[in-house]
Formats: sequence, structure tokens, C-alpha cells
Amino acid sequence: MNLRTPLATARGLGSSQSGVHHWWVQRLTAVALIPLTIWFVWIGPGLLAADFESARAFVGAPLNALLLAAFIVALFWHAQLGLQVVIEDYVHTRWLEISLQVLVKFAAILGVLASLLALVRITLGN
Repeated sequence: MNLRTPLATARGLGSSQSGVHHWWVQRLTAVALIPLTIWFVWIGPGLLAADFESARAFVGAPLNALLLAAFIVALFWHAQLGLQVVIEDYVHTRWLEISLQVLVKFAAILGVLASLLALVRITLGN
């Protein structure tokens, strides 16, 4: 028994279950970013005014490194999800939409990896 409408069958569309997951993840990353952004804005001016060794010691502290890693992951994940929605809503050429989606995901993964690598290097002192 096929529960899909004839129009959905003709278009090859699947069920509408993945949108709820996307919505929840976007809301959770937004909620996580609220305290993390407040913390980041609070420590930012102090780090800008600090000398290199003081800033390295502050970022290298386990709690600060953990909060900074959480901020980086949540920020890039939230940005990728937001850009995905914008591309889905406003890009109507299928090949361009797919290309942009892949490009955005690749850029987000590259950004997270580069940021976390820099954080690990600062934390470990290499």
C-alpha cells in the first residue's frame, strides 16, 4: 500500500520527517549559542588587550578550551543549517542548489576542523 500522493510519487519526494530534525537542531544550536556568545563577548576584550602568553594561557585552560570548542562547533553548525534553508528557499535551479549545499557543508566542515586544530595547538602549546 502506497501512502504517498500521486503528485509526491511523480516528483519523487520522500516523507516529510527530516524537516523536524533540522528544525530541532537549528533551535538547539541557537539556544546553545546564547550563553556561549555572551561568554565569548565577555572574554573577548580581555583577550584583545592581553599579551600573547596571557591569551594563550587563558585559552589553554581546560574549561575555556572546552567552551571555545563548543562555541566553534555550535556556530558553524548553526550557520550551515541557516544557509541550507536560505539555499533551499531561494535557489530554484537544481544543479546550483546541490552545488551550493555541498559547498556550504564543505566550508563549514573545513572551518570547524581548522578552528579546532588551532584550538588544540594553542591548548597543547605547539
